Amino acid sequence: MKRISTGSPFEATMGYSRAIVKGGWCFVSGVTGYDYETMVIPAGIADQARNCFATIRGVLVEAGFAMEDVVRVQYTVTDVAQVDNLIPVLGASFGEIRPAATMVIAGLIKPEMKVEIEVTAFKG
Repeated sequence: MKRISTGSPFEATMGYSRAIVKGGWCFVSGVTGYDYETMVIPAGIADQARNCFATIRGVLVEAGFAMEDVVRVQYTVTDVAQVDNLIPVLGASFGEIRPAATMVIAGLIKPEMKVEIEVTAFKG
């Protein structure tokens, strides 16, 4: 088993890994829209989602996977009224890959967070 970290302070204080690789699987924890190097988060949901996907892509590459290996994605969105602003970013990232997906409308742990994206990848 391999643990991957982005260096986010949340990982250390909350006690989790950004991703776990086990066999042909990579489980990526929920990623919010921060740029984890600067800990800055954009105001808009689309820009937050772009940051999420950049983090996810980087973690997958570090783990030896690619976006094309993603088989499952869960989106947590804080405001249903923002979904239309989010959809183009989702399509740009997964339009050709089309993993199994779930979208949930729920609160996140900080008010500036508008979206959280969690993925599971498999290389068989």
